[in-house]
Amino acid sequence: MEHKPVPALNCFTIIRYFHYYRMMEEKDIVQALAALAQPMRLRVFRALVVAGTGGLTPSVIADQLHVPPATLSFHLKELTHASLITQERDGRNLIYRAAFDTMNGLLGYLTDHCCQGQPCLDETAVACKC
Repeated sequence: MEHKPVPALNCFTIIRYFHYYRMMEEKDIVQALAALAQPMRLRVFRALVVAGTGGLTPSVIADQLHVPPATLSFHLKELTHASLITQERDGRNLIYRAAFDTMNGLLGYLTDHCCQGQPCLDETAVACKC
């Protein structure tokens, strides 16, 4: 299976996700869906997707979503454990980012055999180019 990077402005170089989802195991898919099946975690994940590759600090997320820091910490841990977000230390700050590779792998898995197995989307339409 060949992986080719997808060029994108100011974004991480990512692999073509229509191949990536095939590397995700069913247990990983279930874990990711379970993590997103909680309203606050879904809001946190969506906020990080909107933030793009720049990511957000926990204090910014807490302010945006009006969630106590201790509660947010728990949800960030669950999303990280499900590989839906990444964490990076930048000096004294933690930066959280959406893991677009996992997100697109999940989307690819869910849409793999839609439309009775007939291609219904342009191959580039199933992946976020961030």
